Amino acid sequence: MKEATAPAFTKLTDLAAERLGGKALWCTDDFFAEKENLLKPGRGIFIADKYTDRGKWMDGWESRRKRTPGHDWCVIRLATEGQIHGVDIDTNFFLGNHPPHASIEAFNAIDENISDNDILSEKIKWKEILPKSPLNPGSQNFYEIKDGGSYTHIRLHIYPDGGVARLKVYGDVKRDWTQVKKDEVIDLAAAINGARSVLCNDMFFSHMDNLIMPGRGVNMGDGWETKRNRTPNNRDWVIVRLAHKGKVNRILVDTCHFKGNYPDSCLIEGCVLDVKDEALLNTDKIQWKTILAQSKLSADHEHYFETIENAGPFTHVRLTIFPDGGVSRMRLYGTITD
Repeated sequence: MKEATAPAFTKLTDLAAERLGGKALWCTDDFFAEKENLLKPGRGIFIADKYTDRGKWMDGWESRRKRTPGHDWCVIRLATEGQIHGVDIDTNFFLGNHPPHASIEAFNAIDENISDNDILSEKIKWKEILPKSPLNPGSQNFYEIKDGGSYTHIRLHIYPDGGVARLKVYGDVKRDWTQVKKDEVIDLAAAINGARSVLCNDMFFSHMDNLIMPGRGVNMGDGWETKRNRTPNNRDWVIVRLAHKGKVNRILVDTCHFKGNYPDSCLIEGCVLDVKDEALLNTDKIQWKTILAQSKLSADHEHYFETIENAGPFTHVRLTIFPDGGVSRMRLYGTITD
């Protein structure tokens, strides 16, 4: 198996991720392995001696060997409308059974007022955003998408059949902020609203992106966890770009599943910064303002904080933990500003 050097677009949100709300709606065939596997986290695993009554168990979407004309395809509803910048069609562990080629089409159901029930109808005008392209076996196959459109659904075509472990659809969440009232409370740090984890000093055990995912963590790996640090007075930190500039009124810091490795305390600060200036975030040129003063944390617990020192407005926040450890989720409830 090959792990390719990840291009820059992989730092964007995976709009198709199951945990964000993406869903595989329909496919022509998933005889050997279910279409739902396409959208699961990671790259897929391999268990050498695991079989089902249909054949070898595979962690991905795999159709049967086609004996008729045509090819297989799968329709996926993205978690949210978004602009797609790149895809990863990962054939991890599919070595003698991967599709030689794939293509992708896209459609915006919001613009056309189309429901999931009608997504297979002939009135859908799919637009090709990735032409038929070669796939390598056991590899991450990265393709940049320069289409520039905003979509809610995609259709992955494989030629003629075979297996794909995972499909990642990287892009920017699109939300119509004119429909959000000025006094409406939303989670400014939610990935589904367009927030992004942009920088951290350490994510040795688990990724900073987990911090802003929906729901509570499913296990200890579904959070942001740093390595053990024996440096006196150490602090670890992660910076999140908010979904929209706004004021923070209430905070949730959840240490779900972190029992012997939760941080002793945390501090949350904010700043106002243009996206183009985010290179400054790792310098001392940012004037951080305290939102939540350093506060004690407990194991495996949802911590709600309503005593806010400075509500903002802010565009970015920095969560600092002392001295190290893991946090499952951070929620920043507030209202948007101009």
